[in-house]
Parts: sequence; C-alpha cells; structure tokens
Amino acid sequence: MEKIRILAINPGSTSTKIAVYQNTEPIFLKNIKHTTEELAPFSKITDQFEFRKEIILQQLKEADIHIESLNAVVGRGGLVKPIPSGVYEVNDAMIADLRNSPVGEHASSLGGLIAQNLVQSLPGVKAFIADPVVVDELCGLARISGHPMFNRISIFHALNQKAVAREFAKSIQSKYEDLNLIVVHLGGGISVGAHQKGSVIDVNQALSGEGPFSPERSGTLPVDQLVKVCYSGNYTQKQVLRMITGEGGLVAYLGTNNAYEVEKMVESGNEHAKLIYQAMAYQVAKCVGEMFVVLQCEVDAILITGGIAFDKTFVSWIQDRIHKIAPVHVYPGEDEMRALAINALMVLKGELAVKVYA
Repeated sequence: MEKIRILAINPGSTSTKIAVYQNTEPIFLKNIKHTTEELAPFSKITDQFEFRKEIILQQLKEADIHIESLNAVVGRGGLVKPIPSGVYEVNDAMIADLRNSPVGEHASSLGGLIAQNLVQSLPGVKAFIADPVVVDELCGLARISGHPMFNRISIFHALNQKAVAREFAKSIQSKYEDLNLIVVHLGGGISVGAHQKGSVIDVNQALSGEGPFSPERSGTLPVDQLVKVCYSGNYTQKQVLRMITGEGGLVAYLGTNNAYEVEKMVESGNEHAKLIYQAMAYQVAKCVGEMFVVLQCEVDAILITGGIAFDKTFVSWIQDRIHKIAPVHVYPGEDEMRALAINALMVLKGELAVKVYA
C-alpha cells in the first residue's frame, strides 16, 4: 500500500493540536499548550500566526518528521463564510476570509492559514480544511429568528458531529445519508444537531448565545435582561460579549471552565455546583427534545460525544430525560485529528471530491 503522510493542525483558544498520519495510522500526536502569558502580546488571534507556526515546525523537527515527507496538510476550518459540509482546498479567497472573517474571530481560523503557508515550499502538496465550524446545511424554516433584522446562523462542532455520525452509521452497517440522528457535542461549547439523511438541518449556534449554557458560554439568555445590561452603562460591548462567550456558563457560576473540576465539586457534596451542573444537563436534554421535533419525531439514534461525555453522571442526567426518544450511544472525547486526516486521505485517494471555496 502506498504510504500517504498527512499533517493535521487543530488550533484551539489555548492549545494547538498537531498529528501526522500515515494512511489511517497516527505516527505522531502532540497537544501543545499555550499559557495566558504567551498569548497576551497578541491583540488579535490572527496575530498568533507566526508564533504557532514556529512551534509546530519545532515539534516536527524534534520528532524527526520532515515536512518534505508530507503529501497534504489539513487544518481545522475557521470562521469563513457559511459553506456545505466537505473538504475544501485552501485558496486565496479562503485566506482572505480567514484573515478577515465575515463572522468573527476564532483560533480555528489559524488552521487553514498555517496549512497553506507550510505547503508553499512543497511542490504538489495541497492544503485543505474539512468540515469547518461554519458548515451550514440549515433548512429554510430554521433560519427564521422572529424578526427580519436577525437570522439564525449555523456555527457548531461540525467536524466531530459528522465524524461520530459516520462512525455510528458504519457500526450498524448503514450509511450516514440514510439515517436521522441527533448528535450532542459536550465540550467548551455545547452543540446539539438534527442530522437528517446526511444534512444538519438545524443546530444551536454554539459559539455565541444560543442553546444550552456550557463550561464557558452562556447559551440562550433572557433577552430583556440582556438588553438592560447592555444599556446600563456598567459594561462595554467587549465585556458583554465576554459574558456570552468565554466568561459565561460554568465560569460565571463556579469560576472554572473545567468540567472535571465541577464533577469533583459535585462528588465532594457541593450542592450549588450540583444544581448548576444539573441545570446544564437539563438544558442539553431540552435541546435534544427540540431536535426530536425538528426531525418530525423520527430519530434512529441519539449520539453523545465530546470531552464531558467521559462524565458518566452528567451523561446519565441527560439520558434520564431523553432515553424514550431513541437509543442513546455515547462516544466520549473527540477524535478531530483523525477526522481531519481521514477527510484529507479520502480526497488524495479519489474517494471524496474536493470542493472549491468562493
């Protein structure tokens, strides 16, 4: 079998995950942590480009992996324009939108930027992104918000949700495109998607202000109270946005975005922590119920994934409320590095058509 090497790059807010796969097997995995002090000098996320690229190159050098041995580099897709699911080759139009996103700032945008920079010195090697967070397959009804000045948009954990959905379909000898699924991603943000025959026709906007609250996001807030806070004169726009994304959810209630720490608080008998943690599970279950209705009460399975899915107690609180909807399957953690690499591998082997970003 031909040996195909793929470098996958997944930048997060405080880390950069990299992996080198040879065909479907990982030969190098590294989760590079970035301290607050290291990132403090950069006013914008895109300003971190050189800093993160040099760290990646250093890690590859230390692992004795030469970039000349790579056949492709695939980055976590960032906040580009809304696009259908798939693998996209990084081009000039994408680079422009990754640098000046029409949606907002997110560390994942660095994935495509770094991937493209690395392949410039490698003849014939392509740079890709796969299933970015802005994958948009919403049905027409899901886009209506309640006022014509506002439209619902799709920002969620598309890469992991799609990967887990396909893994489940394969496990039952079926095709993802033949199933109706509800997929729950439990991480720093929480997204709950309604997958109808291969398309996510509805999902909460998991980045800023919709759906369940999460370790660091406030989710849906009472709008009238939020408006009053905005016009109180006590907070800047930046501070209010941080309340919604970054300093909301568990951070605001309990002072930590680490769900494992909250799990230990609950185990130690902290009743306030238990109330808040149960409320988060309650809101996730409510969102699953919404997606059940979106799929017209025809659901083949509910899949729960993400880092918090390792907490069996938290998952049980959700399962207790949703188990009558459809069979529940739990996929703890997230294997986004493998998902990135496999998507790129399928393109290189001609099993998946690459898409053009415009």
